[in-house]
Amino acid sequence: MFVACSMLCFASEPLESALRWIAELEFDKYELAIVEDGGHLRPSEVGDDPEAALLRLKRGPALVPSSLHVDFGPVNWDDPITRKRFDGICRFAKGLGVAVLTTTAAPAGTPIDKETQRLASLVETAAREGLVIAPLTSRDSVFGDPAVALRLCQAIPGLGLTFDPSHYLLAGRKDSEIDPLFPFARNVHLRDTGKNPDEFQVRIGQGKLDYARVVNQLQRYGYKRSLTVAIFDRPENQFDREVEVRKLRLLLETLL
Repeated sequence: MFVACSMLCFASEPLESALRWIAELEFDKYELAIVEDGGHLRPSEVGDDPEAALLRLKRGPALVPSSLHVDFGPVNWDDPITRKRFDGICRFAKGLGVAVLTTTAAPAGTPIDKETQRLASLVETAAREGLVIAPLTSRDSVFGDPAVALRLCQAIPGLGLTFDPSHYLLAGRKDSEIDPLFPFARNVHLRDTGKNPDEFQVRIGQGKLDYARVVNQLQRYGYKRSLTVAIFDRPENQFDREVEVRKLRLLLETLL
């Protein structure tokens, strides 16, 4: 395992500035965010011109991308343009040497059969480039229900998940519900989180997240990928982002 930093920790900064911050905080690996309504790279531009996006990244610090966090926003996945852009992002990921694509899952309440069909298609496309699709376990998505997440991972060969325990902590999920998901983890997003609805992100040490337990469970199943610091850059944050990002990096490194 290794520690990486999500570029969403510096979402309000321009792309080049975000990469410099990550380097200055002594990370050598980062998760590249490709978010349609974000300020860095967008799926529409990367998918349309992967080569230009690769050139833009080469002008930044000598950091190694550990994964991509791809969020198309609300799109029609049956639209040929969307699928062509996804193909382009897969080529982009392969060019970067990245194996894991963290993606968004369908909203909670979506019929499971429909989401199974969509994800299976994405997994097939990504596999042609040697990539793994790993939907984020967001509480607002179908993966917010651990039983549904497990069912999808078992039903679709090659599907992984991006394990984000904060969402399950806020939802009051028990360890017995969450533990069956660890074998399917292909990426991990971490921050500190309380148990109240407004405590998704709190200062490191003030929340309830048991990092040691998460790491131990991952080690149990031979996990060798990233522990991604994902303290998202939001206007409502009541803390110094650089201080908290650095603190979590140091804490996680002591557990490895």
